[in-house]
Amino acid sequence: MKQIKSALISVFHKENIDKIVKKLDELGVTIYSTGGTYKYIEEMGISVKSVESLTTYPSILGGRVKTLHPAVFGGILSRREQNQDREDCSEYDIPEIDLVIVDLYPFEKTVASEASHEEIIEKIDIGGISLIRAAAKNYNDVTVVPSVEYQDQLEDWLEKQNGAVRQEQRKYLAAAAFEVSSRYDSAIFEYFNQEEKIDSLRISEKESHELRYGENPHQNGRFYGDWQEIMEQLHGKAISYNNIVDIDAGMHLIQEFEGTAFAVLKHTNACGLAQHDDIVTAWKMALAGDPVSAFGGVLVTNAKVNKAVAEEINKLFFEVLVAPYFDDDALAVLKQKKNRILLKQKKELQSKSQIKSMLNGYLQQDRDDKMVAPDQLEVATKKAPDASQVSDLIFGMKAVKHTKSNAIVLAKDNQLIASGVGQTSRVDALKQAIEKAHRFGFDLNGAIMASDAFFPFADSVELAHKEGITSVIQPGGSKRDQDSIDYCDKQQMTMVFTGMRHFKH
Repeated sequence: MKQIKSALISVFHKENIDKIVKKLDELGVTIYSTGGTYKYIEEMGISVKSVESLTTYPSILGGRVKTLHPAVFGGILSRREQNQDREDCSEYDIPEIDLVIVDLYPFEKTVASEASHEEIIEKIDIGGISLIRAAAKNYNDVTVVPSVEYQDQLEDWLEKQNGAVRQEQRKYLAAAAFEVSSRYDSAIFEYFNQEEKIDSLRISEKESHELRYGENPHQNGRFYGDWQEIMEQLHGKAISYNNIVDIDAGMHLIQEFEGTAFAVLKHTNACGLAQHDDIVTAWKMALAGDPVSAFGGVLVTNAKVNKAVAEEINKLFFEVLVAPYFDDDALAVLKQKKNRILLKQKKELQSKSQIKSMLNGYLQQDRDDKMVAPDQLEVATKKAPDASQVSDLIFGMKAVKHTKSNAIVLAKDNQLIASGVGQTSRVDALKQAIEKAHRFGFDLNGAIMASDAFFPFADSVELAHKEGITSVIQPGGSKRDQDSIDYCDKQQMTMVFTGMRHFKH
């Protein structure tokens, strides 16, 4: 146990500090403070000493330098059990400081507010971060409170332990201090590292949510980040690890579409997808793609959910429904099942990077946010696709881009008819898609075929033609592209190249 006899308080947010200040005063603790915090405490009628009384220097450079002085840091870093440290402090009249309470300048919030570069620079805390690190380093003798979120904990300890703090408590706060420091420095690094990039991976996220379990019940799971920034849970049980994976996949897929669209996902792959001006029709078309796999799936739409579509959706058992808006009477229908997760999407996903842990390190890549436009298609065959086919080809490519490789998508009239997912050969993916289309009663005559990568042989287009498929979209780039082109020309099929592969693993 270490009894607190003196404290240094320097906080940006002062509204929560009152109780601690009053408790410290009640305990007879000597309080030192700076600038606005000093004035705030003084106006409370509490006895407080200015840091300037220690340093004999005023706050200079517009407040940039206030606490950076041996009289302050000597009192924090002095090791109480070492004679030389005690002698140094005595010789230079440096008082010991037992408690440091700091709340850093809000750098991340300033960046997010789109403030000017000059304003952002001034919110890089120098004195505060130095105080935190010094106090944390000397946790054996000093207690550090590095942010507002730990102030209630300190107040509780002061009350229950009569102004003393245990060593394990000080060590816990020291760890918290270095977490705050690390996260703060990472945010500053990311701000500066936007142009001529330094190759260094920095991930620092304080916000976290414990999940019921990971991918399987025997695995622990946790989500790091503030998902409430992008979605609000309106109803249902706690979101699971697998829910999050599917929600992310579904939200990225649905962002590809400007008009009303509906997607049904299972294990990150769309088993149903359709685009139609009427949301009820879009839902029915999506569900028809694979009504078996839709059971227990994740549903995502980019349109308002009204009562009419809610009554149709209500007929299906599903895990999650994500939409930007819900009518009140639609919610009344959907909330009839207590465990259904209903999420209101607040904004689109904006992440530009993907990171995975692999081997003994991490893989990082830019997110695949590219999509070919109709006027960028390269017509490879003698015959060009008509406007209706182009619409379906683009629809199919959007779908196959978000499907596990090797992937083939069959589509017609802006509806996913079937897909071949995660196969070890492209022709096997096509066979899987064809079998599925037949199983659910689809007519493939006039349908299109979309492939996430080039066809190494002509076997896929040959099989597609035999099933009535009339148009093909693929990246191109195979040494044997001409074989597929020649076959399409012979059968009056159309084929376009995108020049862009969309592997997904």
